[in-house]
Amino acid sequence: MATKIHPLMFAVFFAATFMSYPASAHDPVFGLGPHTLYKGGVELHAGGHSEKSGNASEKEAELQFKYGLTGDWVIGVGVPYEFGGNEGTHRGSTSLSTKYRFWRQDRFAVQESMALLGRVIFDDGEEQAGVERNGNDYLLGITYGYEGRKWYRWASVRHRFNAETSTGMQRPDVRLVDFVGGIRFSPTEYQEPDWVWMLELNGELIENVTQGVGSVKKQLGGNQWFLSPGLMWTHRNFALKAGVQLLVIDDLSAGQEQDDYRAKIELEWHL
Repeated sequence: MATKIHPLMFAVFFAATFMSYPASAHDPVFGLGPHTLYKGGVELHAGGHSEKSGNASEKEAELQFKYGLTGDWVIGVGVPYEFGGNEGTHRGSTSLSTKYRFWRQDRFAVQESMALLGRVIFDDGEEQAGVERNGNDYLLGITYGYEGRKWYRWASVRHRFNAETSTGMQRPDVRLVDFVGGIRFSPTEYQEPDWVWMLELNGELIENVTQGVGSVKKQLGGNQWFLSPGLMWTHRNFALKAGVQLLVIDDLSAGQEQDDYRAKIELEWHL
């Protein structure tokens, strides 16, 4: 005689199985994923960024607030602060961002999704001397994510449209390309801390432009590719991400100094 399973028992079993999976749906460290918040959800985000190029180094900290308008649409605002250099500590440019997840497919322990994103970087910061902008910068992009019980992968393409400087010189646009793979070596339960190790390939394709006139012309543009190991640690509604970018291909125009390394650490709290 076949055993009958009450629908309520099946629902309880399914919920318990689903909740046993660790918190997921987070973006990589340097690239970008399609992660959004639930409707009415809030994300508090604090991050630090450091980079070194020759004898010069820069440090930046940023605070972000994000809000889920729906389960597929999130908006956010960010304010950075820059440290070091001859200008000392100063506030960077305020940014407004949005992301809309237009496709999602769920299977058992797997979620695939895609999202469109946009960002406005306002011309309101205390910019360093020589790089003052005359207008806002804009960023548009698309991203894909695969998040499973063990394996992760992300891909994204973004284009940043840069305004001219206050003196009328052209600032090159930049196309950002990211390919990311991640692995969870040891599956964990929902109540346990969760670790995902990542390896990213990040490309910066910089538009070729000429600045200046006469004998003081300067060529800008070229490509840089970085190999970036990173780590994502999550526990319930907290996430900590850290990584370092190591330059592997440098094809910048002569006179531009390549980056030796970049490092980033971020803390997210979902409410």
